[in-house]
Amino acid sequence: MMTPRLEQVWKAIDPQRLRRTLMEMVDIYSPSGKEEDIQLYLEERLSAAGIPVHRQVVEEERYNLVATMGEGEPSLYLVGHVDTVAAWDIEEYAAAEEWGVVRGLGSADMKGGCAAMVEAWLALATLPEEQRPALGLLLVVGEEENGDGSLRFLEETCPEWVVIGEPTSMLPAFSHFGYMEVSLVTQGRRIHSSLPELGHNAIESMLRVLLQLACSPLFEQEPSQLVYSIREMSSSRAGFVVPDRCEALIDLHLSPSVNSGEIRRELEATFDRARITIEGLDLEANFDFEASGYQLDVENRLMAVLEEVCPRLNLPLEFVPFRSHSDGNLFYQAGSMPLILGPGSLETAHTAEEQTSLAEVEAAARIYAALALR
Repeated sequence: MMTPRLEQVWKAIDPQRLRRTLMEMVDIYSPSGKEEDIQLYLEERLSAAGIPVHRQVVEEERYNLVATMGEGEPSLYLVGHVDTVAAWDIEEYAAAEEWGVVRGLGSADMKGGCAAMVEAWLALATLPEEQRPALGLLLVVGEEENGDGSLRFLEETCPEWVVIGEPTSMLPAFSHFGYMEVSLVTQGRRIHSSLPELGHNAIESMLRVLLQLACSPLFEQEPSQLVYSIREMSSSRAGFVVPDRCEALIDLHLSPSVNSGEIRRELEATFDRARITIEGLDLEANFDFEASGYQLDVENRLMAVLEEVCPRLNLPLEFVPFRSHSDGNLFYQAGSMPLILGPGSLETAHTAEEQTSLAEVEAAARIYAALALR
């Protein structure tokens, strides 16, 4: 049964204001490292509503935005990242709406979730001060790169719960895949391309390493346990020559039940075998990032709210693991319990078809408000 406070807050949620916030956010280009413009916009929106906002400096001209309401230290924070990947087309990254669907860079990952959190905050702020919940709002930079925004926040604060608005199609994720990023470099010998037998082709070496890796028993597991992809590959470009350097980045997404340490040891063994079996191989392998997954008990306070609210919004209550990397890994490692829940889907994130629906963004705002009040 809806409480009078929740009913009042839901009435204060303004779909037109929410739409405007989302469209304007997507129109602001904010790739990782260049988030100042969108933080200035969000700071102005919140400050104009009388909401005190604190800038938490991450590095020069880069900062998180932090706001709190209610009495005492909040045990729950709404967390969103304002940065995006770089635009696929700098002329066509902006927002476009058709039939209630908003397209554009960051619309799903995760400006839709951020807009919903801001709208929930504006609606909650209409309550008398003594009725406002103890709640935090954190809008971070740098999630798409190294998570430096969240790491900076966690230096000072580690709330009991965080709700992170990554795109889950509004399905709650109390479990999260781990993530591992590995960079590989092969070295060769440059020679004129008409005399390849006198050189050593770094691209061919890299391809042989990746083929051995793909044949490893490691990847006989189901995709529900381990996901492997080659994200990037590039070589030296110096004219009509055999390339003497090749670089590759590989991603591994690990089910919460998979031990990241064991995966790392198996990868290292595979690279050692490659150095023995591939003639002339000069390989450097670096583990640039590693975070374990997690599985939270679904019998918890937030789940009780979702069980009541989701049916009212005609949303299914299905549990899915979040298969991508997010700041949720960092919060869990620091001691927080993260719920990943937001509008949009991973299927379109980081692509030219990225999109989210206004209906999902509004539903997210209502759920975030309910979680805050309960």
